[in-house]
Amino acid sequence: MTERSLVTGANGQDGVYLVERLLAAGHQVHGMCHSADGARRLVEKFPTVIVHVAELENASRIRDLIDETEPTLVFNLAGNTSVARSWEEPAETADVLGVGPIRLLEASWKLSQRLGREVRMLQASSAEIFGDASEVPQTENTPRRPVTPYGAAKEFAHEMASVYRARGMYVSSAVLYNHESPRRPEAFVARKIAKAVARIALGQQETITLGNIDVHRDWGYAPDYVDAMIRIISQPESGDYIVATGVSHSVREFVAEAFAVAGVDDWEPRVIIDPGLYRPADPKRLVGDPSKLRSIGWRPSVTFDELVKIMVTAEIEKSTA
Repeated sequence: MTERSLVTGANGQDGVYLVERLLAAGHQVHGMCHSADGARRLVEKFPTVIVHVAELENASRIRDLIDETEPTLVFNLAGNTSVARSWEEPAETADVLGVGPIRLLEASWKLSQRLGREVRMLQASSAEIFGDASEVPQTENTPRRPVTPYGAAKEFAHEMASVYRARGMYVSSAVLYNHESPRRPEAFVARKIAKAVARIALGQQETITLGNIDVHRDWGYAPDYVDAMIRIISQPESGDYIVATGVSHSVREFVAEAFAVAGVDDWEPRVIIDPGLYRPADPKRLVGDPSKLRSIGWRPSVTFDELVKIMVTAEIEKSTA
């Protein structure tokens, strides 16, 4: 039977990479976008994708979408991925990222009961569920104590995935750490740095303004993390998986490496620190232990230095095209 995959958030960074992979594997792919404009852009990229406009806040629409498409696989990547924005819209964040996945879980569970077959779901969880983690690195069993609205919403969805798993549903949570690519929106710090550094190197701007550059993150390459999602949902049994490289770097290191790639030596005077950009709460050291994921054959294909080079080089090419 041909796999029929539903990808929510299909025109986001991860969604686009995932749709590419699933189409290449011969899946019939349904892509859910939250706007008609997003749906149009997705079809332009992938003419064979069947697109749907829906929002996770709309329970009846989500139920109808699951019933209409009758997927064998559901990848939930939908929702704003900006931790900073979650402080501006905490209630919306709770609904979309916390309650929204439950609407998908319930609709998928009911479809599986009606059809008498498994409907597998992968929930895109986040390292933010650990907050100021009690241990470094974090594992699948590390206590979860989020410190942001984004993390709290993701934690609720993560817990509810476990509840449905105990009920008998196949649902896995991929606990994603920071993962970047040239497709990352410009509001995110890694893409912001890469673009600004490229422009500085080309003489198109003078400085870059950033917040706290001494926080540490476990940075990976988005296509590698999409590969992890596919591996996870393909396992015989569902469960939670840390998706990380196991190595942390500070934002400061990212900045320094970006300037090095661009051939700019004296970079410190070009970076302006604005305390106004500091978040109300920001986990200081999130780094994951991917041992469980490695046990099913996954390895990152790109190192930290290579990731920074990919992103800065892409920005230089865009600026000089």
